[in-house]
Amino acid sequence: MLSQNLISEATRLTLTGQLVEATALLQRMLRGESPEPSHARVSPARLEPPTIDVKASIVEEKESRRTTRVSPAPLQSFDRLKDFPGLNLRGPMTRAPPATTDIAPQGTRFIAGAFRSANGSRNYKLFVPSRSQEKPLPLVVMLHGCTQSPDDFAAGTRMNFLAEERNCFVVYPEQPSGANQAKCWNWFRTGDQHRDGGEPSLIAGITRQVMRDYPIDPKRVYVAGLSAGGALAAIMAATHADLYAAVGIHSGLACGAASDLPSAFVAMRQGGGSEIADGGPPVPTIVFHGDRDTTVHPNNGDRIVEQSIKAAGLKAKVSDGRVPHGHAYTRTNLTDPRGRAISEHWNVHGAGHAWSGGSPAGSYTDPRGPDATREMLRFFLEHSLPG
Repeated sequence: MLSQNLISEATRLTLTGQLVEATALLQRMLRGESPEPSHARVSPARLEPPTIDVKASIVEEKESRRTTRVSPAPLQSFDRLKDFPGLNLRGPMTRAPPATTDIAPQGTRFIAGAFRSANGSRNYKLFVPSRSQEKPLPLVVMLHGCTQSPDDFAAGTRMNFLAEERNCFVVYPEQPSGANQAKCWNWFRTGDQHRDGGEPSLIAGITRQVMRDYPIDPKRVYVAGLSAGGALAAIMAATHADLYAAVGIHSGLACGAASDLPSAFVAMRQGGGSEIADGGPPVPTIVFHGDRDTTVHPNNGDRIVEQSIKAAGLKAKVSDGRVPHGHAYTRTNLTDPRGRAISEHWNVHGAGHAWSGGSPAGSYTDPRGPDATREMLRFFLEHSLPG
């Protein structure tokens, strides 16, 4: 059982810079152990690394060198946590940069850009398909996970290759280490959970800048993300329902699941609710989550779906499947009385904290599927903004 007193004590420790002690206190509380007296100093050696799949798995031999699927860096690595003794984080810094041919297909462009406003600035990479001048095209905003980069995320998801097939633009905002030392989006801060400030305003600003500079169909703009990026994608859908026609959330959390560092730990370990309501219509939502994810609890996928459902009379259809030589999954579709898809929830059995069906050319991917990139893009293009 959670203790508000212990959460308050963890918050106090965090605010005084004692993040190791705060983390250890929350870990013992979540295990149901009796905490030490508040005056006792917690030894950093007792801090358990909140990671999964600690040993990298060899998934293929490529160009005479081994390519490994690196264990996902936990969302707990935001800010100074990645420097703590005992966390033993493993991430893209241990990998060679992806090859150009793994990032985008030949004949297309993947170009750098920047956005600046009174609320700050962010760099981004933009995928321009080879047939970009044909007509106004859809745009997908892709928000990477902790320690990732636009190049790494593009290589791992292969979104640019699918976007070339379906003739879409894709933009990848980049979180710098100056905003978060582990390059996580700050989804757990209340200042970054509202429309007109913080990181949501920067992501929306990048989206609108691309819409001004390129032939984008304003009714077909979408946002997706992984882990911390998935949590921010949920925030973007909740705060900008007039901008995004659909949202994809992979291994993420619902908008408002946390309001500070201690509540972020709790939400990640057992699932977090939401106290933020936008008051508008629900944004169609597709969720992917592995049921063996011990970095972000699978209950968070359920919370996201619950947050996206505000209509009555929804019809549910549940189907099971399996990827050949890969993961089994349960897919739950919810449609409104007119047959319009409101949400899809893909519960991937046996999968951990990694992009389902991704390429080992990028970090934090599980090639055993199902293909989250293809399914998200298919779901997105079935929706457009009204009016």
